[in-house]
Amino acid sequence: MSGRIKVLIVDDSAIVRKILSEALSADPGIEVVGTAPDPIVAKEKIERLKPDVLTLDVEMPRMDGLTFLKQLMATRPMPVVMISSLGHASSRVAMEAMQCGAVEVIAKPGGPYSVGDLQRDLPYKIRAAAGARIVPARPTPPVLNRPLNVNRTDRAAIIALGASTGGTEALREVLTQMPKDSPPIVAVQHIPAVFSRAFAERLDGCCQMQVKEAEDGDEVSWGRVLIAPGNFHLTIRRQGGGYRAVVATGPLVCYQRPAVDVLFDSVAREAGRHAIAALLTGMGSDGAKGMLQMKQAGARTIAQDEQSCVVFGMPREAIRLGAANPVLPLHQIAQALLQDGPSGKAGSTDRQRGLSQDLPVR
Repeated sequence: MSGRIKVLIVDDSAIVRKILSEALSADPGIEVVGTAPDPIVAKEKIERLKPDVLTLDVEMPRMDGLTFLKQLMATRPMPVVMISSLGHASSRVAMEAMQCGAVEVIAKPGGPYSVGDLQRDLPYKIRAAAGARIVPARPTPPVLNRPLNVNRTDRAAIIALGASTGGTEALREVLTQMPKDSPPIVAVQHIPAVFSRAFAERLDGCCQMQVKEAEDGDEVSWGRVLIAPGNFHLTIRRQGGGYRAVVATGPLVCYQRPAVDVLFDSVAREAGRHAIAALLTGMGSDGAKGMLQMKQAGARTIAQDEQSCVVFGMPREAIRLGAANPVLPLHQIAQALLQDGPSGKAGSTDRQRGLSQDLPVR
């Protein structure tokens, strides 16, 4: 794409259209080419103005955003950033929109999310959307057979996942394939506060494993997936033969909170060779350095390949650092997580901490 990114804003609120326009117009690389109060007007302006990215409100008169999104993806697929209120019902619809083809979601200002937050986050999400590959919605894949090479006597086995743009659907594809007795999974998806709970609930409804938004002190246990809450970092701490989740605030890392690097660093430190990580689709470099730390600690590491990524940025940076091997298409990652299991080689973290290699049976 050459020149500035052209954006069309679709929202029934004149105030919101003004806020979004001002937030984007402050970025020299973005041009707001028009606004529309509803999808009916938007249809005509899309054809006439040919925007690169659309921002789309969830709740609008005449036609709701989700219905319009489905029509758009069937007739003229293009990058769409959903703009949603912070209510739980709207958050659930926004997560459904991601499954239907939207590439990003952002909250309208209100409550804990301010206009300043939007001015910081929206241009970043527009740039990510502009570089996204539009991937058709895919059916939920079948659950894989029982893990083949995961050592069930290893209570310290743990899987760590990281994703950003396009990651809500990438994580869904990976997690729905995992059997209910899989090793514990901790995951960071770049997602605003409030939406992370709706995301975890949606995954819990379609996965064999239990999926929940992580809370401080949660047990990291077999058969459970913990999703980092929006606006909080997720790490793990070792406790006995297993782990507990640590949820805390802190500075942005790679412009993100939660950050994949923060999670991966803690898994490298606490789990060492007992861990395996996968870095999925996303813009930027978050997770690359943390994955290198995991590899150096003896963990196995996987990156999603370019052809199956919505945005190849994060996996590409991990590959560039030599942190990821193998590099696999998305549909093969779940099987690799289960077949590879934890590394058989003692990692540097284990040697430093003196962790037992003969952990008790769960």
